Amino acid sequence: MTREAVLSNMAPEDAPEETKVSDRGMVTIPAALRHRLDIEAGDKLRWDVDDEGALSVEVVKQRYGAFDDFEPVSMGGDGSETHDLAGHETDSAFSEDA
Repeated sequence: MTREAVLSNMAPEDAPEETKVSDRGMVTIPAALRHRLDIEAGDKLRWDVDDEGALSVEVVKQRYGAFDDFEPVSMGGDGSETHDLAGHETDSAFSEDA
């Protein structure tokens, strides 16, 4: 049974691209597809096979840090603290020599 790669955002009239699977199971995404689908380093591909054996691939964007969507929250103070030990540098409980 042949498996057909279905990539979202591709028109049916586009000529299919072909790559070879290495002995380690690796493939190269053709440059034209990377550009067309805006695939960049760090992005992930999510693979799925339906009941008929058709292969589909979804591009999962991973370009930003895990917490980029979070808004900063004030922890109090005037913002001058530079680390967790601010104001306690001379306290022996927080000394690296202890």
